[in-house]
Amino acid sequence: MTTLTLSPDQTVGEIAAQRPASVRIFEAHHIDFCCGGRIPLSEACGKLGTDPAALLEEIERAAASAPDDPTDWQSASLPSLIDHIVNTHHIYLKSELPRLEAMLDKILSKHAEKHGDVLTPLAATFRPMKEELGSHLMKEEMILFPLIRALAAGDKSTFHCGSVRNPIRVMLMEHDSAGDALARLRQLTSGFTPPEDACNTYRAFYYELSELESDLHRHIHLENNILFPRAVELE
Repeated sequence: MTTLTLSPDQTVGEIAAQRPASVRIFEAHHIDFCCGGRIPLSEACGKLGTDPAALLEEIERAAASAPDDPTDWQSASLPSLIDHIVNTHHIYLKSELPRLEAMLDKILSKHAEKHGDVLTPLAATFRPMKEELGSHLMKEEMILFPLIRALAAGDKSTFHCGSVRNPIRVMLMEHDSAGDALARLRQLTSGFTPPEDACNTYRAFYYELSELESDLHRHIHLENNILFPRAVELE
């Protein structure tokens, strides 16, 4: 992997793409590196009162250690990146979203009377997000990803949508919608902190919601900051 000097003028998304280890740092500082990754690091740090130079130093220290995923997705083939996204993140969502909804139904049946002020709006946010993500995954797997695979193979005969930019534009809007829902879930749950009287299912649900947030952030980052820009550039 080519080592490039990072700058506060780069967008958060660009830094996340160049230094995969930065994702852990951004998560720790609550800096949005996926849907909100289109702003310069200096601006993101300014909103939090964080020194961008100090944050870049922290990122470089993290990058010097073994990353969670050693694959350089900036140079890997687009089909292999798509395979990774589907096999790692899409499969996870298809399994976890129904399981989390079942847990939510159980919690609502037991705790709605006492914690309805949180659980009712939480359900009103989670359920539409789940439905939209299910449709989103299908559109990616049935429409966009085959187009990108064809583009990588040099075959444009299947480009009925005119340009790969068109379905990408739709996916970006749906990513923003998912990002807004995640932010709302984090706000409603006070950072996924269960109440003191929460049962084990209630606590497990909040933990799994936190895991879902982390996975979706990494999932959307790979698409917004790496897959989509590379597909557009290739076209």
